[in-house]
Order: sequence, then C-alpha cells, then structure tokens
Amino acid sequence: MKEFSRVVKFTLFSISAGLIQIAAFALLNELLHLPYWLSYLTALVLSVLWNFTLNRKFTFKSAANVPVAMLKVACYYAVFTPLSTLLEHHLAANLGWNEYLVTGINMLLNFATEFLYQRFFVFGRSIDTAKKKP
Repeated sequence: MKEFSRVVKFTLFSISAGLIQIAAFALLNELLHLPYWLSYLTALVLSVLWNFTLNRKFTFKSAANVPVAMLKVACYYAVFTPLSTLLEHHLAANLGWNEYLVTGINMLLNFATEFLYQRFFVFGRSIDTAKKKP
C-alpha cells in the first residue's frame, strides 16, 4: 500500500510539473517566439525543479543530502535531456509532427523512467528517513 501511495503522489506531482512545463513552453514558444529547443529546455528545467522538490519531501520523504540527490537527478537529465531534445527536434522539425504531441510523448517517457530512477537510485536508501515535525 505504501508503494501504491508513492506512485499516486509521484503521478500527481508529475502532472503538476507537466502543467508547469506545458505553460512555460507555451509562453516561451507562442508569446516570446523563442527557438523551439530553448523553449523546451527552459520549460523542462522549471518542471524538474518543481517535481524534485515536491517528490523529495512528500513522495519519498527523504532526508538525503539535497545537493547529492539533485546531482543524481542532474545526471539523469544529462542523459535524458539531449536524447529527448534530439527526439523532439527530429519528430517536430524534421517529420512535421505537432510540437505539443511530441512534448507529450517525451513527458510520458520522462515520467516512467524518472520514477524508477528516483525510486531506486536517487532516494532508494533514504526513503522515509525525513523526520516528521511534531
């Protein structure tokens, strides 16, 4: 039951991060007319910071060293971001797929892989170590 609760919380926080990512992307892409890749990367960074903060505190309840945990997440994104950016560019710019559809596909890939990465690598040994405030 505890693991199911974690999945539900991660899902809800990921949805909120996704909304932040889509809103930031739309603002940067549609209103400011920034290059597609810059809009995507900026929106992704904003959503990652939001998602990491909430999941560390509420989903995984981790007392792990924040800079170390964030460095681990940064390592994930050092791999995921270039690959997803290339995928986004190829599908949207080269194949003409809808930019929002492609972003949604990448968000789903990110959701699944990031949960596993955070659950077992970033917070695996520190899950439920944060002390509750009285």
